[in-house]
Amino acid sequence: MLRKLRSDIACIRERDPAARSTLEILLCYPGLHAIWIHKVSRWFWQHNLRLLGRFTSHLGRFVTGIEIHPGAKLGSCVFIDHGMGVVIGETAEVGDGCTIYQGVTLGGTSLERGAKRHPTLGQGVVVGGGAKILGGFTVGDNARIGANSVVVKAVPAGATVVGIPGRIIEDGVRSDRFAPYAVVLEQEDPYAKALQQLVEYTQELERAVSGLQEKLSRLEKSERERLRAVK
Repeated sequence: MLRKLRSDIACIRERDPAARSTLEILLCYPGLHAIWIHKVSRWFWQHNLRLLGRFTSHLGRFVTGIEIHPGAKLGSCVFIDHGMGVVIGETAEVGDGCTIYQGVTLGGTSLERGAKRHPTLGQGVVVGGGAKILGGFTVGDNARIGANSVVVKAVPAGATVVGIPGRIIEDGVRSDRFAPYAVVLEQEDPYAKALQQLVEYTQELERAVSGLQEKLSRLEKSERERLRAVK
């Protein structure tokens, strides 16, 4: 148990430059508190003490502002940063080394009891603040979910997803360098780039049409002057 606690503390120090000491992390990081309260509530849940598990989870929510259902499965070195408003549903699974920021929801879209209703996050996934991942699909290893995105379908490993509904703006294998809030510097959204190109092309067409209209106007004026001269 102490080894796991040391591992969780080391992960926080690695991913949060604001963490100055082990004591500060132990006392002031609600994400760490929520995860360890979840370990207790899940133990109750797995031993068929379901009400006690839910009550322990409820106490954890009251203390930390983070709601983790005791049925949810969390891997090792999961870091919930800031954490207020995070909701992790009953059938959610969070892989080793994932980072989840405040306001994230791992929610379900089905009311079927016993079904896989909540998402599975692979290893090393980063979920930006306010993102909603809804449904019983998988987000692949090392994927990044941008802040405030709404993801309703599977995400391949290594992909970066942004927007409402979420769309992939970067796919395939990439660097394992940690990206806070799933933000990658100098990363371009291909959809936004395509729209910008369309806007620029439309502006060029407008300038061309305006030039043609001016030429036509001059030709009409010249023709009227010629006709008056003939008369």
